[in-house]
Amino acid sequence: MHGSESGGDLDHDLYERLRAYEGQAAATGGAGKDLVNEPMIRHWCEAMGDTDPAYSGPDAVAPPTMLQAWTMGGLSGHTDRSGAYDELLTLLDEAGCTSVVATDCEQEYLRPLRPGDAITFDAVIESVSERKTTKLGTGHFVTTRMDVHAGGELAGTHRFRILKYAPGAQKPKPKAKPEAKPDPEPKRPRPVINRDNAGFWEAVAAHRLLVQRCASCATLRFPWLPGCNACGSQEWDTVEASGAGTVYSYVVMHHPPFPAFDPPYAVGLIELSEGVRMISNVVGVPYDKVRIGMPVRLEFLRVDEELELPVFRAQDGGEG
Repeated sequence: MHGSESGGDLDHDLYERLRAYEGQAAATGGAGKDLVNEPMIRHWCEAMGDTDPAYSGPDAVAPPTMLQAWTMGGLSGHTDRSGAYDELLTLLDEAGCTSVVATDCEQEYLRPLRPGDAITFDAVIESVSERKTTKLGTGHFVTTRMDVHAGGELAGTHRFRILKYAPGAQKPKPKAKPEAKPDPEPKRPRPVINRDNAGFWEAVAAHRLLVQRCASCATLRFPWLPGCNACGSQEWDTVEASGAGTVYSYVVMHHPPFPAFDPPYAVGLIELSEGVRMISNVVGVPYDKVRIGMPVRLEFLRVDEELELPVFRAQDGGEG
């Protein structure tokens, strides 16, 4: 082209400028705001329902998945982020990639963290992707790697990936002609089915609600996981839930609206009579009548020709 660069040339030029930041520091000389400590470990375990005895007592260690928690700055933030990382984000902003969403993280654990450990960390901009097109819009994936140290030893690594993107333009809805057929009803989101939970969804299709049971210590667990939280065993079988439960907690969803959902509606944390808890819809009662402690009963709701879901019907105060 004469007199101007093509869009492809501009994208290539931007990508080369972004790649120049690979290998530069994202944070240097960072320090955890608190020592590894028993109260934070206890709060974490209570929130996660993790009763592993390794996380309490005089020889306690911190759950490995708390690795990032010890490096977080809280509401007051950190002052150790590098100028290079800010420059990279500014460059993306100027290119129209003004929105951001976290996409995934990877962690590697090399040494147990114990109460009293002082945490230090450094982070590097590991990679910047070429321009990618996603359902959210077009932009670049930025991956940082944080090395977490305790007592001068490398305790673990934490890779964190974000997408900095330019939101896709909303397409105006065409005016419907009188003879036009109505748009099909949007479908509910599909559950993510993998090798760890495929058995659960196969049972749901057969109108059975299966709960995992550890073959070593008999601890029940939900959702399905490859290993036991209590003893670490990877051997397990299942028990079929009776279907009886109570509302342990709940929220009423008003906003934002999602296709295939009709707010307001109640989403409950249901405690099954077997002792485990699961998230599902509470049906058969107005959303504003759901209450903690309300007894519920399992039923299966077909939401479309392909998808059936376990839901819980209120057993008192309902509408039939």
